[in-house]
Amino acid sequence: MVVGKVVGSLFSTRKSEKLVGNKFMIVETEESMCGSGKRLVAIDIIGAGVGEYVLVAQGSAARIGCDMQDAPIDAAIVGIIDEGQDWSK
Repeated sequence: MVVGKVVGSLFSTRKSEKLVGNKFMIVETEESMCGSGKRLVAIDIIGAGVGEYVLVAQGSAARIGCDMQDAPIDAAIVGIIDEGQDWSK
């Protein structure tokens, strides 16, 4: 998992049927937490908002964490961070 900050959302009217009804967020990963410091699109099944720090699972762990093993998901927000160290320095 990586830590990131939700910096936006996006909408897609045409997508795989397996993704219908899901929300997509743009997450900027934290470099100091083994992330790339780049942005990625993650499916959001827990209701994260812009500005929140989140835990993101990637690859097969993302699909399993969403209970959507057959969906084309590469990243998923699986937790919202309430409190933690200041890793952004």
